[in-house]
Amino acid sequence: MASDRARFYLEQSIPELQELEKRKIFTRQEITLITKKRSEFEHRLGSRGSHPSDYARYIEYEINLETLRRKRAKRLEVKARSHAGQRRIFFLLDRATRKFHGDLGLWMQYADFARKQKSHKKMSQILTNALRLLPTKPSLWIYAANYAIESQGDMTEARSYMQRGLRFCKRSEVLWLEYAKLELMYIAKIFARRSILGLDEEDGYLESQNAVDDPNADKVALPVITAEDFNPTLHISYPVDQNAIRNLETSPTLSGAIPIAIFDAAMEEFKDDLLGEKFFDLVATAQSIPCSSMILRHITERLTTSHPTSSGTLSCFIREPTIGTEPTSLLFPEVLEVAFNRFKSSTGVANLHSGSNILPKTLLDVIHKLLDWLLSMIAVDDLDPDINIVLSTMLKRMLYQYRTIIQDCGGEGHDRATSLARKLLERGFGSQAISMNEWCSQIWPSNPSLSAQPLVTKCI
Repeated sequence: MASDRARFYLEQSIPELQELEKRKIFTRQEITLITKKRSEFEHRLGSRGSHPSDYARYIEYEINLETLRRKRAKRLEVKARSHAGQRRIFFLLDRATRKFHGDLGLWMQYADFARKQKSHKKMSQILTNALRLLPTKPSLWIYAANYAIESQGDMTEARSYMQRGLRFCKRSEVLWLEYAKLELMYIAKIFARRSILGLDEEDGYLESQNAVDDPNADKVALPVITAEDFNPTLHISYPVDQNAIRNLETSPTLSGAIPIAIFDAAMEEFKDDLLGEKFFDLVATAQSIPCSSMILRHITERLTTSHPTSSGTLSCFIREPTIGTEPTSLLFPEVLEVAFNRFKSSTGVANLHSGSNILPKTLLDVIHKLLDWLLSMIAVDDLDPDINIVLSTMLKRMLYQYRTIIQDCGGEGHDRATSLARKLLERGFGSQAISMNEWCSQIWPSNPSLSAQPLVTKCI
């Protein structure tokens, strides 16, 4: 039975192979090898012990074979039917997903191939069938939403996929974060389009004029480029509904209300400060969005109210003033002072809301999280020397507080201390790394991994 089925599928490919040999894309010897390889795959698929990986290898072989056929046809300038190889690959993918309909990897391979072939109708069928059979797979909903917004430009459909996915996978942190990321990307695209179309031309012109007139400006004002510069015919004036533009600016989409609603719903579901910190880091990467500062402020306020003594809350609370301000900007010293004051009085966050002190272990977690933030600012090129001194002073204060906390805790946490020393060395702070390692050797003299000699050798 299996042998007959394999022979049936092989016989269907004979006309295609004959044409390839006739047009001299493949030689007779290569055709024989292709037939032999396909025969091995078909017999393996027809056996009782077949696995999804057998289909995946067969499909990968056919994709590589089709890629080789196209390259040779282009080089030889031979016009051959290209749909035969594509149809065969789609047929294999369909067979694979029908037999192993619960295998996510095969469905993703099916969707990836259809997307590369720009077969949108087929893609719609694949996503419908996959989501119907595997509704509890968050990665599948995320893939469908990204396809809707990137390939189809349909934000409504993308939101629909995300919202339907959250009904089935409401305990998936990744799905909540990806939904927020999708909304942030959409806001960024809208503002980019507004800039290209010249809707912000008046505001941009005023800002550039102010920058030119300001003698303390730290950046050179560049001319504002709009679509009219590329196409002068756009200078023709058309009636513009100013009320519609104002309504658009105050809409929930551009004001950041949707990402805030997603964050609030996620926090109600999880009540986890670490998830809130992940939302904070996600929004912090979207600094070009005008509403990002408002979203970050909302996240910080929500965390300080619900989890005032957690490490994630303190990390967000301290870093929030500096997000969106470049270390080389004239405004950076002001926001940096606010961040330093928050760090020095970090226990005040807890006392303000709950009257309780922060646990020493929590402060250790906070310092570990803030070190990357602090070291990244010190590593910025063209940083003002005074700012560098202030940042280095804060680094020393953090390290001193770190040592004090470990001593108060009875010497627990040697693994964290050694990892901190390695991190300082990797970032180019050799003297601080050696000092930290020597201190660790005094606190834990019996630990053989705390020898300062390797660090000294690396620094030299």
